[in-house]
Amino acid sequence: MTPEILHTISYEERLGYLRAKKEAQTREKLRRLGYMDEDDYGLVLPPEDFSWRPKPNHTNGSFYGISGWSKNFCDLLENHPVYVDPMDALAGRYMFLLNRMRSPVWPPELDYSHLKPEQEQYGIIHGIGNDQHLAPDLAIGLSLGWGGLLEKVRHCRNQHGPDKEEFFQAEEDTILAIQNWIRRTVNAIEEAEATETDPMLCENLREMAQVNRWLIEGAPRTFREACQWLAWFSMASRTYNRDGAGGQLDELLRPYYERDLRDGRIDDETTVFILACLLLIDTRYYQIGGPDAEGSDQTSRLSFLILEAAHRLKTTCNLTIRVHDGLDPELMRKGVEYLLEDRKACPRFSGDKALVEGFMRNGYSAAIARRRIAVGCNWMGVPGVEYTMNDTVKINVAKVFEVAFEEMMETTGVSPNIDELWRRFEDHLRKAVLCTARGIDFHLDHQHLNEPELVLNLFCHGPIERGLNVTNGGVDMYNMCIDGAGLATAADSFAALEQRIEKEQVITWRQIAEHLRNNYEGPDGRRVRLMMNTAEHYGQGDSLGDLWAVKISRLLTSLVKASPTPGGRNMIPGWFSWANTLALGKQVGATPDGRLAAEPISHGANPRPGFREDGAATAMVKAIAAIQPGYGNTAPIQLELDPGVGKGEEAVNNICSLIKTHVDLGGTLFNINIVDAQQVLAAHRDPSKFPNLVVRVTGFTAYFANLSPDFRQLIVDRIVREGNAVA
Repeated sequence: MTPEILHTISYEERLGYLRAKKEAQTREKLRRLGYMDEDDYGLVLPPEDFSWRPKPNHTNGSFYGISGWSKNFCDLLENHPVYVDPMDALAGRYMFLLNRMRSPVWPPELDYSHLKPEQEQYGIIHGIGNDQHLAPDLAIGLSLGWGGLLEKVRHCRNQHGPDKEEFFQAEEDTILAIQNWIRRTVNAIEEAEATETDPMLCENLREMAQVNRWLIEGAPRTFREACQWLAWFSMASRTYNRDGAGGQLDELLRPYYERDLRDGRIDDETTVFILACLLLIDTRYYQIGGPDAEGSDQTSRLSFLILEAAHRLKTTCNLTIRVHDGLDPELMRKGVEYLLEDRKACPRFSGDKALVEGFMRNGYSAAIARRRIAVGCNWMGVPGVEYTMNDTVKINVAKVFEVAFEEMMETTGVSPNIDELWRRFEDHLRKAVLCTARGIDFHLDHQHLNEPELVLNLFCHGPIERGLNVTNGGVDMYNMCIDGAGLATAADSFAALEQRIEKEQVITWRQIAEHLRNNYEGPDGRRVRLMMNTAEHYGQGDSLGDLWAVKISRLLTSLVKASPTPGGRNMIPGWFSWANTLALGKQVGATPDGRLAAEPISHGANPRPGFREDGAATAMVKAIAAIQPGYGNTAPIQLELDPGVGKGEEAVNNICSLIKTHVDLGGTLFNINIVDAQQVLAAHRDPSKFPNLVVRVTGFTAYFANLSPDFRQLIVDRIVREGNAVA
């Protein structure tokens, strides 16, 4: 029970309470779970004495398929602790990620050992068995509600024969389990209301119970009901398999907001508070602003209120503003103002021009391309009609480089030279792309037997109507992403070899090969490493490194787009490493750019830390714009800025100009950290002293204190060595 409160509690006081509680829950996760090198997610922990384990349906102790997933998900929701806070506008929290509670994650009888040798040789993250990286159409659920979805499933079930019975029974059970979770939460709300002593909180609980009681069956009618419905979707979908894709939040909620405002049921302060509560429940990827299918700007009053909610909340958050020629400039300015003021690395900014024009190169209309919105760490999707597998498939081009280099040096009778190395790099990258494409086909052919998307199927156009899982013919569009990782490591290695061996002739191929084998140890190793490390880098501007980065990116693009997968699926290239820079780096020995063996590879599309002594952000903006693959997926820029970049309007103008320049040059996604280097160093030494420090790690934001020491070091290297001034 909440302690008795003797005055009317303001929304700001309630948010302060909820924020403090969130931070306490985050510290508790660190204590009980250890370091988390990923998104915070909004997950809270169950009581320490709570125990639940999934029931296996396979001899290896794991569970698979429609029956395994539906039975365990339903049983988990039946036992899931309920969560009610009288201070909150919305009920519920989720406490488990079911897909993290099974091992092995792939049925052993679905063997892909024929692909493993090349997957390991080229450092491929193959994506086989990975889940939920697609965008749901949340408008389906908002229009139907859980009761309407249940009617739709039962109606479609009657249109199919007995061969689809298991599929439809699982979808029906999934909805019933979610409804029962809400029903149990309503009971808990009513119990809390009966014992609450503060009249204002008692009224809040009464309204909360009313909202949730309606949502068991009914579609949302009011703004609060719509936000609560989105919260239940988020909690159910996260619980099922960690899905974090959102939607165009301002447009999804605008009709409810405008109707409630017109009818006097809501004001902007209440709207902001409810939105903050929604953002607190889940760090889901939502987009605001940007064009509709016809190209008209979608910015509304609600877009600004969503930004305001994130600003007042001041926790981890993943909002994206879509920048296009028709965007209300005040929305971008307001986003940058909050970015500077809050220093929570939110919001980020996507580039509409390159994304739309790029996706159209795959054969889609401008209207469809504009519907493909930012709903993930680096990725886009057309809500409800496209299966993407974005951000789950990666090729370590630094590893491909290493394979090519070692092969050239070990081949008898070959005179090493840069052209020969490039030829072999191209050959091995071609093999890596083909192996990756075959893995994508294998995943799509078998994933429905491993992990059906029982929750997300409900929010796509096709799976329920056809009785098919979204991975297995349920939707109309399949655009499979292949991300390259380690661009700067490979580009700088090519550049250093060309400059120091072929142009300057200060070292030989055999000598550098020996130093790489010895990890730059031994006599002269330190001097050689420094010499290679100070060759022309990617990101310096018109450098050898820039030229090689463009060449490598164009090669990856051409190889990925040369043909669909053997099974006929379209592929789209991108550059993104997510949080895999550490693991991918451990695959690779010392490289000619001066990097030591097993050190992290370069981050995403970024130049390596310390790419220019002056740290000029404009050079970085231009360099990353130049390597964009150009087919509708992103190659994000991750920019680290010191709080001293400027003051007031000057700083806002400078950052807006940087973002606009990058977008105009073809940039696709802009992530920015505003963090003091000395504060980050102090937090790295003792994270407990900075529990509220939030950084954008990659596509996601996280509490710095909850990252592992190795991962914190990655952030420190970026921020301390790239403490860029806007120029």
